[in-house]
Amino acid sequence: MKKLVELILILLLPWTVIFYLVWSVNSDKEKDYTAVADIQVEQKTPVTDHSKFPALQKEFHSPSEVTEACLECHNGRGAEIMKTEHWRWLKKDTVPGRGVMDLGKRNILNNFCIGVNSNEKLCSMCHAGYGYGDKNFDFHDPNNIDCLVCHDNTGTYKKSKPGTGSMTGSGYPQPSVDLGKVARNVGYPHKNNCGACHFTGGGGNNVKHGDLENALNHCTRETDVHMAADGKNMDCTACHKTKDHQVKGQLYMVSSSNSNRATCVECHTDRPHKSKLLNDHYELVACQTCHIPTYAKEAPTKIYWDWSTAGKLKNGKPYTEESEDKLHEYSSKHGDAVFGKDLEPEYVWFNGTAGHHLIEDKIDTVPLDLNTLYGSYKDNLHPQVPRDVSRIWPVKIMRGKQIYDTVNKTLIQPKLVGKKGSGAFWADFNWQASAKAGMAYMELPYSGHYGFVETRSYWPINHMVSPASEALQCADCHSSHGRLVHLTGFYLPGRDHHRITDMVGLILILLAFAGAMAHGTLRVLSNRRDK
Repeated sequence: MKKLVELILILLLPWTVIFYLVWSVNSDKEKDYTAVADIQVEQKTPVTDHSKFPALQKEFHSPSEVTEACLECHNGRGAEIMKTEHWRWLKKDTVPGRGVMDLGKRNILNNFCIGVNSNEKLCSMCHAGYGYGDKNFDFHDPNNIDCLVCHDNTGTYKKSKPGTGSMTGSGYPQPSVDLGKVARNVGYPHKNNCGACHFTGGGGNNVKHGDLENALNHCTRETDVHMAADGKNMDCTACHKTKDHQVKGQLYMVSSSNSNRATCVECHTDRPHKSKLLNDHYELVACQTCHIPTYAKEAPTKIYWDWSTAGKLKNGKPYTEESEDKLHEYSSKHGDAVFGKDLEPEYVWFNGTAGHHLIEDKIDTVPLDLNTLYGSYKDNLHPQVPRDVSRIWPVKIMRGKQIYDTVNKTLIQPKLVGKKGSGAFWADFNWQASAKAGMAYMELPYSGHYGFVETRSYWPINHMVSPASEALQCADCHSSHGRLVHLTGFYLPGRDHHRITDMVGLILILLAFAGAMAHGTLRVLSNRRDK
């Protein structure tokens, strides 16, 4: 009986080891992703009580008067801000294959509201300045800086939409804002300051990014473990650190170089897990891939926008229709749109650099990629570069149809915003007039013939980090129906099958099992012979 027990134990040993390895990986789900709990969020010293400053004890008749008062004490800050992307909407960037160039919102088109030019009065609702209503805006006047949009701590400061009066739209605040009250209650930026623009880009809450929405102002750990009110309650600036008003972080719709990035490893290191197997994944897999299993957790995000159907009218007037599930919408202004909620990301290889299709570039492929996230598994095999150059990254891919010049084979910047009769599409609902006005504004050629081309844009997912218990597990990727089924160009165990590799693996498993069996049998026979 003793020998039988010994034999059973010996035969079970290899399977016990395998079970332990699998269990140790899965147990990391609960115990190893706890670095967030150990991070000490920097507590900033409260700013000076501005309510006591004599210069602010008055009624301000224009927002520029507030800026002038700010800069009297904060000398040098105006010069800092006027060097930033939030102000210039351009920056010097190195574009692979094109060299150094000015790149930013002022010259990059997207497949949401398409572009800024000729539409500044509306788009500049998210500009850190006052009076940016057309291309003649003075980017060198510090009194045009909007200090309050980032530093308001009252929650009452709002930008205005274009309307009647010289100080509506163009980045000016709503007339109802009490400028004196806000100026006397400024402080460090909070989530709602950043979110006023970044949560509502593209025309509404969570429309554009998919992982940035108003819910993050007061969310639970299930929505985002970093920003949760019942967790660390981190502000955006905890990760997007700022020096001289230059904010750390890249948006790859308008950026190209692998620089100035806010990364997980700055707090968590590149070896955050107790499991070596999981730590080794960081060489090829971004943290976000496993730790952001879904995005658009609270509010739907737009995933498809068809401009070609825009412009229909009922009884001569624009209209809107919405599906019962609120995930499909038609409006005369925007055309057909599809939204999604609690979405699984798509995945790409990404090395931190990106390319861009500029308005002057010829359209040579359809669908047209407006930005290209560069990267490949082969990057990691190149002998001249570090092994971790490219990683698997989660992205939102925005798809749509937008206007282009069918003769010149270039994209068109349409004029969308303006008075009736100005060619503005949202006033006249005439694509021909809109295309002509927009391209004339940019002083670019337009053939007079337009159509609509399918386009894609790629938005890396970085926010809405889930609790450890919700992180992806092995089978989510390592299976024939896993999340990486469409990411090709490399061998993924569990997903891919290669005859020779599978045969070698099977032989090794059989040899290991046979070896254990033989070893156990010999031990039993040896003990019997000795007795």
